[in-house]
Amino acid sequence: MKRLFLALCAAAILAAATTSATAKGLFKGSNPYFTAEQMPDMTQWLPAPPAFESEQFSFDKAQYAWGKQMRQDAARAGEAISHASIDPRVICSHFSKPFGVEITPENTPHIFRLIVDGMETANNITLKPKSHYNRTRPFIYFNETSLVPDKEAGLRNNGSYPSGHTVIGTTAALLLSEINPEAANALIKVGYEYGQSRVIAGYHWQSDVDASRFATSVALAKMHTSKRFVKQLKLAKKEFARKRR
Repeated sequence: MKRLFLALCAAAILAAATTSATAKGLFKGSNPYFTAEQMPDMTQWLPAPPAFESEQFSFDKAQYAWGKQMRQDAARAGEAISHASIDPRVICSHFSKPFGVEITPENTPHIFRLIVDGMETANNITLKPKSHYNRTRPFIYFNETSLVPDKEAGLRNNGSYPSGHTVIGTTAALLLSEINPEAANALIKVGYEYGQSRVIAGYHWQSDVDASRFATSVALAKMHTSKRFVKQLKLAKKEFARKRR
């Protein structure tokens, strides 16, 4: 209990930094379709994360143990480390092979722009609940080193619920599936593993990840109400049709 108390105190002290750190946006040069204030409010339609030491929380702890076990698989651990990057080029590189076209600003400017702006927009849906719940991350709760230790300092100031990385990976997968429906199965599989990578890395509880997947579908539905998004999606689809010839 002392360990939990200290972790909660540390999270509370750093909570004020969460909004200012995330308000700048994740991706340089991005132009989100909607601001955080314009996005649906997750705190109004998703339940709060499981309370620590509750019966529901036992599953989160079991999944944390599973994640640590998965780190023994060098290939999967390497994938989880790579998924921790928020460099748009790195993110798109994970999806390029199943998508069937190399996704870069130079090769596919319209597709790349859609993905970057879409991921930024979807991430905006996570900002309020992260600050509202200010949930302690697994590596802090257990006072253990994560799989990506160089990211720990920055993310100590950022709530665990929901998972921004899961939202980012799922958004990329769903948007690219709209552009190339034939590759949807493979693309969505990559997006799913993005979420599980956060559990493996020790940065998120499974309940954070699961909530994020539903939140992403809500964010995507909101994006479809933007005329600019619809126009960009059309440009991306035309670009893909040209590239795949």
